Amino acid sequence: MKFSNGCWLQKEGTECFSPQQVYNAKIEKDCVTLCAPTYQIKHRGDTLGGVNLTIRISSPMPEVIRVQTYHYMGVVSKTPEFELFYDENNNIQTIENDNEIIISSGSLSLVINKQNWSMIYKRDDEQLAKSAWRDLAYMKTDWRGLAYDKGGLENTYMRQQLSISVGELIYGLGERFTPFVKNGQTVDIWNADGGTSTEQSYKNIPFYITNKGYGVFVNHPEKVSFEIGTENVTKVEFSVPGEYFDYFFINGPTMKDVLTRYTDLTGKPSLPAPWTFGLWLSTSFTTNYDEETVTDFVDGMISRGIPLRVFHFDCFWMREFCWSDFTWDNRVFPDPVGMLRRLKEKGLKICVWINPYIGQESILFKEGVEGGYFIKRPNGDVWQWDMWQPGMAIVDFTNPKACKWFSDKLEALLDMGVDCFKTDFGERIPTDVVYFDGSDPIKMHNYYTYLYNKTVYDLLEKKRGKGEAILFARSATVGGQKFPVHWGGDCWSDYESMEESLRGGLSLMMSGFGYWSHDIGGFEHTSTPDVYKRWAAFGLLSSHSRLHGSTSYRVPWVYDEEAVDVVRFFTKLKASLMPYLFKTAVETSKSGIPTMRSMVLEFTEDRNCHYLDKQYMLGDALLVSPIFNSNSMAEYYLPEGIWTNFFTGEKVEGSKWIKEKHSYLSIPLMVRENSIIAVGAHDDRADYDYGDGVQLRVYQLVEGKTAETVVYNMDGTKDLEASILKKDGKITVRVKAKKAYSICFVNETNIKASDAEIIYSGKDTVIKPKNGVLEIVCTIK
Repeated sequence: MKFSNGCWLQKEGTECFSPQQVYNAKIEKDCVTLCAPTYQIKHRGDTLGGVNLTIRISSPMPEVIRVQTYHYMGVVSKTPEFELFYDENNNIQTIENDNEIIISSGSLSLVINKQNWSMIYKRDDEQLAKSAWRDLAYMKTDWRGLAYDKGGLENTYMRQQLSISVGELIYGLGERFTPFVKNGQTVDIWNADGGTSTEQSYKNIPFYITNKGYGVFVNHPEKVSFEIGTENVTKVEFSVPGEYFDYFFINGPTMKDVLTRYTDLTGKPSLPAPWTFGLWLSTSFTTNYDEETVTDFVDGMISRGIPLRVFHFDCFWMREFCWSDFTWDNRVFPDPVGMLRRLKEKGLKICVWINPYIGQESILFKEGVEGGYFIKRPNGDVWQWDMWQPGMAIVDFTNPKACKWFSDKLEALLDMGVDCFKTDFGERIPTDVVYFDGSDPIKMHNYYTYLYNKTVYDLLEKKRGKGEAILFARSATVGGQKFPVHWGGDCWSDYESMEESLRGGLSLMMSGFGYWSHDIGGFEHTSTPDVYKRWAAFGLLSSHSRLHGSTSYRVPWVYDEEAVDVVRFFTKLKASLMPYLFKTAVETSKSGIPTMRSMVLEFTEDRNCHYLDKQYMLGDALLVSPIFNSNSMAEYYLPEGIWTNFFTGEKVEGSKWIKEKHSYLSIPLMVRENSIIAVGAHDDRADYDYGDGVQLRVYQLVEGKTAETVVYNMDGTKDLEASILKKDGKITVRVKAKKAYSICFVNETNIKASDAEIIYSGKDTVIKPKNGVLEIVCTIK
């Protein structure tokens, strides 16, 4: 939201009340509270009236500083608030002198100038961001002077402006399909059902991260307005309506450190079960389907050798006009229990579509009205409208009885054989309503999705056990990363939408989310076979992979036979990479560092990576560059070092751009130097014993630098730990393993070793250690 009129003036009717000095400070071991008048106090008479701000500074955890600013402190704060995880009594270090108050948490400090107000955030001696006079401010946009002010709370805002230094770039703010670097954008944190081709977003997160290695989290569920180098080109401005403001300044020093601390505060991404990384196939949305159609799809995948792990039933598993009643349409699915049993006998997990809306034709509508389970209008009527489902109402998840009612309906499906739910919608939540628990409807607009997805996720954990719960969710807010997985929403079926989908996913994963998916082939309309095949390669090198569309099927043979080969090839490739991918996922659940990573997150010091949004790192060792054109040309950047083509073994020197042609059975998949990629012994499913028969593929060892990896079993316990060091003509291999394994030195044919069987295979050397051997010393001929 913009308040100013150019550099010197405010918009007509707008007044800015910004601290000018610290009048007094109360210093305690866990916080500092400042009385900050917005005018200079020169004598006692100056204290008679005027606007004061009360500013409380604390540290919820090391390297994080929290700033809470109040105008009227008597205003009652309404729920909801984000669920945060921190120590209420974390100590800070405070130094006060005549001119400054310095508040420190670890290497992060906030320096406040007492006489001429300013706030400077520092990492040791390095300035990270600055806020000066008129930056932190209480704003009134209908101001006629103090004598006319009635103390009303309308048209009041709190805002902060933090400096953007030369070369500093801003990322994050949720899943945004606009340019990846947010400098120059206005962003409103307000969930909307707007597809992937607009400035609207399904997943708005009031958190940004910069390439200087810090982040800012604005702790407000309601609309937060960001002006990123727009109102003032050298500042990030964020503002909220009301009398209170709360934000956290999060230190790195690396961008990865920032994400780790942010997810310490807001919750780690939960670890999805191994089977969820396999291929998902959907009925699609408005297509015609029944049990015969579904069976044909599943049998078609099996007969063509495509490993399918999850089958998804979209909306029309229920009768039209009845969404949601959670009842199978018996006209097309007369024996749902038997059908689910037959599908599960083919080795499949089952997902069904749901949403939190109850159409008036649903058998549940009357139950919801009588039970008081729906959001209401201020006059007590149930809130209804005709968009999506005629006369639909919305479940009120602030009502514990409504949560149980909703969960009970889903539990019956789980008992029937359903394994998980696609939790669609949750964005178009009205604000002219009343909630059961009195929650602020403005805050609830964004927060609703958290309660909705949490209700379903908690049920899945209860019924299926911790580690088995999985959603396919579209909407999200802060903390939504705890309920994976999320997909990108409704995209078109062309290269432009494929590109914008990746851009949005990378933005989301710069915002604390660990896993992400998208509709392979696009959602709206039907892609060309060319786009479908390129999207399949991209989709099957994403953390989660789903074939889903709107008006047409997404089974590969409806495109052409080559599409079958492509889907089969990349599905098998992903399954074979599962020891590496699952290790990455386990680390994501512990660190908050996403499975799919933007190039700037992995290579922050390389300026060539700062704007890259058409390629990404899958884990820390694999670079993926999808192809976004019909001429089969790939164009991508390789950072410094020697990279190896995963398919051909060709080595390429980095720090340069590559342009090359690829068949449909290929994609730029480059391995970083000094990496170990654990490749599984199976390629026919995503979930198997990863440690049994695993091969550790070793790429371009760097002299004197240890390469390491871990292989986790499906329950998240370690099956294997390996470290490999090349030094002074020797390669020392140390492995702790519970099961048989081998080591492949890619592009190395001059290695000898005792205590191991050596096999020379083309350009590679494979070592199979003897039983019980924990260390192998190899010599280089």
